[in-house]
Amino acid sequence: MNLFKMLRIKKLDIFIVKSFLMLFVGTFFICLFIFMMQFLWRYVDELVGKGLEMSVMAQFFFYSGLTLVPLALPLAILLASLITFGNFGERYELLAMKAAGISLIKIMRPLIVFVFGLVLVSFYFQNVISPNAWTKLGTLMISMKQKSPELDIPEGVFYSEIPDYNLKVGKKDRKTGMLYDVLIYSLRDGFENAHIIYADSGRMEMTADKQHLWLHLYSGDLFENLRSQSMSSENVPYRRESFREKHTIIEFDSDFNMADASLMNNQSTVKNMKTLQASIDSMRLIGDSIGQAYYQELSRGIYNPPFGLNANDTLKIKQADLAHYDVDSLFEAATLMEKQKILSAAVSRTESLGSDLTFKSYTMGNNDYLIRKHQTEWYKKITISLSCLLFFFIGAPLGGIIRKGGLGMPVIASVLIFIIYYIIDNTGYKMARDGKWIVWMGMWTSSAVLLPLGLFLTYKSNNDSVVLNMDVYVNWFKKVLGIRSVRHLFKKEVIIHDPDYRRLPNDLILLTQDCEVYLQRNRLQKAPDYLKLWFTAEQDDEIMAISTKLETLVDELSNSKIHAILNALNKYPIIPVAAHLRPFHIHWLNLAIGALLPVGLFFYFRIWMFRIRLGRDLESIVTTNREILAVIEQNKE
Repeated sequence: MNLFKMLRIKKLDIFIVKSFLMLFVGTFFICLFIFMMQFLWRYVDELVGKGLEMSVMAQFFFYSGLTLVPLALPLAILLASLITFGNFGERYELLAMKAAGISLIKIMRPLIVFVFGLVLVSFYFQNVISPNAWTKLGTLMISMKQKSPELDIPEGVFYSEIPDYNLKVGKKDRKTGMLYDVLIYSLRDGFENAHIIYADSGRMEMTADKQHLWLHLYSGDLFENLRSQSMSSENVPYRRESFREKHTIIEFDSDFNMADASLMNNQSTVKNMKTLQASIDSMRLIGDSIGQAYYQELSRGIYNPPFGLNANDTLKIKQADLAHYDVDSLFEAATLMEKQKILSAAVSRTESLGSDLTFKSYTMGNNDYLIRKHQTEWYKKITISLSCLLFFFIGAPLGGIIRKGGLGMPVIASVLIFIIYYIIDNTGYKMARDGKWIVWMGMWTSSAVLLPLGLFLTYKSNNDSVVLNMDVYVNWFKKVLGIRSVRHLFKKEVIIHDPDYRRLPNDLILLTQDCEVYLQRNRLQKAPDYLKLWFTAEQDDEIMAISTKLETLVDELSNSKIHAILNALNKYPIIPVAAHLRPFHIHWLNLAIGALLPVGLFFYFRIWMFRIRLGRDLESIVTTNREILAVIEQNKE
């Protein structure tokens, strides 16, 4: 029996893992594709018009995909777990598992093991594969930025992608490659000494080594500004040269050259945790040594001696008591030239000291910024990996609570949760990087928010809570606003017990008498006593008895076959038995609300409104009772 039970649980585990795995693979590639499109959109300007080969583009997409795998994993796990457990709940498979005595934690147990393996995979990508991929990708992007654009001169506009040249082509023949109405500005010798060439037609070709452009021009003129030496510019303003055919070579490197990978060595994204820690220790050591050197410079008094005085003069000034000297009178006694010299020296020294301190402050601040950037990258490798497990503990119980599968509600919930997580994580990262928060606090903020949410949802789902049941919240708001449901009673197809029409008239008369007595005794239309209201009993037994009698009569009369009685039953109100009483069950809380006059007045008028409505309800009950009595008497005859 135990062996059979173990085998049954094992098959259930396989079924759960298989259901999750198929969805996870699909959602992972969808999420990765979305992140890659977002990444491509950021760098589309660097790729368009460069004439890059397919092999270069393939490398770009491959390395960018590797760097985005750790980001796609948490969202894919969240979406897959939501859909999986939503499908289980929608197909009542989750209910069947719980009915068999299997708790939610046991149902999630095989997936917890699987997701923990994904956490290790994410960490491996973060610590081993991503640094190498970032090195390759960063080098590739630098190379693409340095590559000259593909030569494709448009018609009617100036083309400035060729260094030191501006070209304008009126019309071009794409079949023959001929250019017409060619205007060229050569700026190799500076803007004031530009060479202007206008040609009726021309042709442009790339040399075999793709390092130069070979330009053939026909039937044109060349205008050149001449630098005047001994002559004035009015005598020789420019030189004009007419030609039938002219050939020239322009330097234009359109080949793709890979940059040196060492350019990325100082970036924090290309380092693993061990290298990051070593870099952090090195930068701290450098920062401490530089800081000590700056402190010693300040402590030795480099900035203290006045400008233009030697060490002996400075010593005399330090030993003297300046309180006995009138410095202003000494300054006023100086000549105008001496005053100007003193002020100029003070301003110059102050600016020099300010520039020196600004440079030192920038040096220390930049070193601290690099340290924080490396620390945030070190923590990120852990937090993003753990977010996979945290997202699973959010998605799985949330799917069990929502009980909606497919790509509708799960996708909306996943996107909202991930957006909230991304905003919190990005905010914490920037605060930690900029030194406004402690680094570990900023990097762990998102995890600190996700962990309680995951534990809360897991606890609620395990206890079959209705925390996300919208009907509960709608009913609560209706209760607060005083909105009641309306009866909708229809003729039943099958009636087991018919109403006792001999006894019911007496019950209706007794209910009518109770309502009339209650109305006469309580005078509900009158405003209640403010002080007495907060000290009255917590429940009204009399109105509860009236409500119980009413619901009993309605339940029995709903079996009637008479349409007039059924229509009259729908006129009975549903009585809230506590709305006309003080709002809270806790005695001291009611006293506190009553003592706070503005808040107490709000509840006072609310209770008065419910008392007036209760009076109308009792009058409606009396009227409806008489109507039903008349119908019963009429059917007896």
